[in-house]
Amino acid sequence: MAASVGMFWGVENASRTAQAQSLSGDIPKVSELANPASTDLSDIKSFKSNQPQRYQLNSKSTSTSDSLSQVTSVSELRDVQPTEWAYEALKSLVERYGCIVGYPDRTFRGNRALSRWEFAAGLNACMNVMERLLQENVTVLGEDIDKLKTLAQQFEQELAQLGARVDNLETRTAYLEDHQFSTTTKLSGQTFIYLSGAGSGGNIRAEGANVFTPFNPARNPDDNIPISRVITDQPGITMSYLSWINFETSFTGKDNLTVQLAVGNGDAPANQFLSAGFYNSTGTPFPLQTGADTGNKVVIRDLFYSFPAADNLQLVVGPRVNLYRYFDGNRFTYFINGPESFNSSGSTQFATVDRGSGAVADWKINDAFRFTAAYVGASNEFLPQAFSTANDPKFGWFGGSWTAIAQLSIAATDNLNLRFLYARSRMEPDPFNGFVGGAIGEPLPYGFADDGFGGTLRHAFADTYLFNMDWLVTEGFGLFGRYSYGSTSLTPTDAARSGGTVNSQAVQVGFALPDLGKEGAQANVSYLIPMSVTSGREFLVAGGGDGGVQSEIEVNYYYPINNNIAIVPSFYLIMKPNNFTSNGPIYVGNLRTQFSF
Repeated sequence: MAASVGMFWGVENASRTAQAQSLSGDIPKVSELANPASTDLSDIKSFKSNQPQRYQLNSKSTSTSDSLSQVTSVSELRDVQPTEWAYEALKSLVERYGCIVGYPDRTFRGNRALSRWEFAAGLNACMNVMERLLQENVTVLGEDIDKLKTLAQQFEQELAQLGARVDNLETRTAYLEDHQFSTTTKLSGQTFIYLSGAGSGGNIRAEGANVFTPFNPARNPDDNIPISRVITDQPGITMSYLSWINFETSFTGKDNLTVQLAVGNGDAPANQFLSAGFYNSTGTPFPLQTGADTGNKVVIRDLFYSFPAADNLQLVVGPRVNLYRYFDGNRFTYFINGPESFNSSGSTQFATVDRGSGAVADWKINDAFRFTAAYVGASNEFLPQAFSTANDPKFGWFGGSWTAIAQLSIAATDNLNLRFLYARSRMEPDPFNGFVGGAIGEPLPYGFADDGFGGTLRHAFADTYLFNMDWLVTEGFGLFGRYSYGSTSLTPTDAARSGGTVNSQAVQVGFALPDLGKEGAQANVSYLIPMSVTSGREFLVAGGGDGGVQSEIEVNYYYPINNNIAIVPSFYLIMKPNNFTSNGPIYVGNLRTQFSF
């Protein structure tokens, strides 16, 4: 359930504007009139030409003194009794909206019946004028809408004679109520509660034992092999949470200011088995990632403003833009009802910076093609401030870690979607060890890279190529898949060393069973290889393993109890974890309860 805040009634989001446009096709438009004054009293015949003569104005020609002119107050119309409530109601509408026209001698020129009929014509005129004002984003007061309702009831017969039937007026009044605009903020949120556990069939070898201890070497000085450790302990079962609170504010009905707050205390049990640089990835549900650099800390996750630059072009700017909202989407792998793990819900090589300071341009070319491009500098809520280079004068928006990305989306049919993505990224080394990788290391998604000899890096550049598809084969069966390839070029701090390149790829295939067991439910099976190093393994001080290739299978089932509550059991099987062939599998089980409001 969403709460709306506004002076009277507000449009909750831009989609309601589109709804208003489609609804307004059934409502007489002010644009059909030459101007508001064309609803003057001499044109009443055009409303109902087949009415008896006694309901028409005197049709004889008039002199110049009889020509119509705009008046600003009903009090100027002498034959309308000021003691009647209808007089006062119409007076207030005329004075506020200027929607009644009379003759220069200040009369309606009619008998009692004509006077009521003319009031009905005035009501119809005011409705049109108020509708025009709403289309121009001029606020119409709620009390005036109430007056329109009452007047429609009291002048029901006359409105029917005019051809503006009461049921049509009720529709138009409802239109005004639903689609008038004032600055509005919509509040919504999601809360995820997790019961999670992980275990292994034996000891697990992991690299990076000294990656974060600068006075100890990360490689064995005798053979240059990365130092590893053996994990024998099993993690305990945990209960954790993550909450997102969303504030969506619109100022015009077409724009949107998004502020999303996040707080959580997640730490996936599977993290205990992983090499350095794998944290919050393998075996971690997307909503179970740590919400901030410390648990239970409220942070701003998203902060951006979107607005239309043209009919088919949307622009987004902000200090914390979330690229997941615009790139690498897939109808079956959205973590809310699809595969939920960090590795399965999106590409593992997606972009170095997935949330940051920057801008997005989203161009809907036509119904089949959409082109989206963005540039963002690093500014992420779940990492320490040292990683946020976009707001650090030492680096600036262009000098630290950043990603420039473009995507072409093709709706080949109603059931088949294809996406082609390219990203160019610059990576600053981890401020705590001087290596590249970890949380902002894509397309080197896991582990850390050094200069090949344990030395630090000055920076790295990377190119990522990604293909993403989803296909609803039948109403109850869908296929999805991804393939990506990334190349990371390393520049050592020591100018005497030449550096090198790490090339890697990732693959995902799976299927979904929409509406299995209940409408809105979905079962999912995903198989993926999150990172297969094709060359440059010698630069990996963590994540290279012994040459093995880690793979994962995820099975989960999204079951909505109602529109606001769902439960999601899931199971992951991780084979050759940390890219060690010698490692046995890791098993992960989760039970998620999610609340949407």
